[in-house]
Amino acid sequence: MSKKKNVRDAALQLLETIEKNQAYSNLLLNSTIEKNEISPIDVGLLTELVYGTLQRKMTLDFYLKPFIEKNKKLQSWVVNLLRMTVYQMVYLDKVPDRAAIYEAVEIAKRRGHKGIASLVNGVLRSIQRNGLPSLDSISDPAERVAIETSHPIWLVKRWVSQFGLEKTREMCEVNLMAPLQTGRVNLTRISREDCLGLLEEEGFDVEASPILPEAIKCLRGNLASSKAFKYGLLTIQDESSMLVAHALGIKEEEVILDACAAPGGKSSHIAEKLGNSGKVISLDLHEHKVKLISQNAERLGLENIEARKMDSRQAAEHFEKNSVDRVLLDAPCSGLGVMRRKPDMKYTKKEQDLSQLQSIQLSLLDSVALILKPGGTLVYSTCTVDREENQEVVEKFLHEHQDFERDLTLAERMPEAIRPLITGHDVQILPQDFGSDGFYIACLRKKVE
Repeated sequence: MSKKKNVRDAALQLLETIEKNQAYSNLLLNSTIEKNEISPIDVGLLTELVYGTLQRKMTLDFYLKPFIEKNKKLQSWVVNLLRMTVYQMVYLDKVPDRAAIYEAVEIAKRRGHKGIASLVNGVLRSIQRNGLPSLDSISDPAERVAIETSHPIWLVKRWVSQFGLEKTREMCEVNLMAPLQTGRVNLTRISREDCLGLLEEEGFDVEASPILPEAIKCLRGNLASSKAFKYGLLTIQDESSMLVAHALGIKEEEVILDACAAPGGKSSHIAEKLGNSGKVISLDLHEHKVKLISQNAERLGLENIEARKMDSRQAAEHFEKNSVDRVLLDAPCSGLGVMRRKPDMKYTKKEQDLSQLQSIQLSLLDSVALILKPGGTLVYSTCTVDREENQEVVEKFLHEHQDFERDLTLAERMPEAIRPLITGHDVQILPQDFGSDGFYIACLRKKVE
């Protein structure tokens, strides 16, 4: 069996597993690459086929519908094979149609019987002959955005009500693009300039971020395999989530609580900003994740991180009242801001999931609020773009906690490029703003009696 077929077979197998088990594509992809010893040359195609087919599933189904309507009971692997092949025909210029169709028919022969192979061949040849149905036939604007960008209609309607049609369309389009990898330079050990130099010597294509002074963008290569990463000179982190440490307004020697800390990217950033002084107390619910935080700190040479296994909703029972200088609550959320990294998430999320999360977010805030010193800063952040989990949570918290107020000095602490997006005490970053994850940050202050 040739390598090429291996790649498409592996891609089809992955699409099947993801659909059946609602498993996360990014984790499965990595284990498949290792298990099947897929060559580095083919890893690109495998990733493209899996992510691309998932990413555009609703659009592909719209294209396929008129061609398979008569065949009501197609097995799911056949549908996935057709989606994956149409994806290649429409979106991959480097793969000739005839090659994509030939490979699909070969897979159908191996996995099914002659009848399925001729059905697959017939459907794909008809598409090649007749062309695809036009998206212009969808008259409802929200529905058209949903099908065109492959986002569930409930989500598109929800975003249209929150952001308007144009911003929603932009966000959905950006969600279809693969994100650039970004890294955060450990400034306690090396300057950004020197780190960029080291990475270039290793053959990475990297550049300085225009948004943050400690961030770099990787245009080619995986930073996690670099010597700079191995020796603790950098961390893989999205630019949006780097803004959190800036929002805290850290001063040396402070004690800072990171309430939902794993895998430790923000904790280590706070520790670096403390200049390896003071203390970061990093909490997480799961033992194996607490280990990750400690390993991360060790790799970066940071000695001021204390990782503990704890449910932060019970934090007030374990810490003295008014005992820490600043608190970061990067709350569990729907993750709607990181869809580009987990394209399968779009189809598994339900609208009611968001409301259930709000009560968890509020109970976490209630708990950590007690531990913060008067005059201290509380930063609430999420990697989502939804008002119910963001602005509404903050408003409800402020309503119930008269001892807290909005911190209107947020803009002074944030990098200049972000300031136009800030509205007083908070900032909602959308994926299209500067190509980062969608992210929300609110800054509150505990009043001094």
